[in-house]
Amino acid sequence: MSLPNHMTTLEGKSLSSEVIDNKVVLFVNVASKCGLTPQYSGLVELKDKFSDRGFEIVGVPCNQFGSQEPGSPEEIKAFAQDKYDVDFPLLEKQDVNGPNRSPLYQFLVGDGADIAWNFGKFLVGRSGEVVARFEPQVAPDDQSLQAAIEKALG
Repeated sequence: MSLPNHMTTLEGKSLSSEVIDNKVVLFVNVASKCGLTPQYSGLVELKDKFSDRGFEIVGVPCNQFGSQEPGSPEEIKAFAQDKYDVDFPLLEKQDVNGPNRSPLYQFLVGDGADIAWNFGKFLVGRSGEVVARFEPQVAPDDQSLQAAIEKALG
């Protein structure tokens, strides 16, 4: 199994393959009304720290945990940009668990355990394989996460 060929952004457009091809990508299921939502700030800092080396973050809004991402695509995008200066792509809202798990999360999770909560993180290497998974409480400034990104970047 591999990353889906087609991913749709909050704007309803296809995510350009140029955004993630041959890059190390951190996929994060995000939510606007969660106690972990301030991680958005750290994710922006993480992208700024590593982007010049071929690193990208892709946020994936999900409303499966406590209905903490109830907004429309426009509301989600405005919140992320206005409150946290998010400059990385946000995909359309997706299910990350259960029978309607999106193709992206079918690939990311594979045979692994269900996503525990908002802000679960999957690190995908340049060749498109999942190289690490981090639980929601692992903050963007956590040394284990940053070490995994460094290793994947080479």
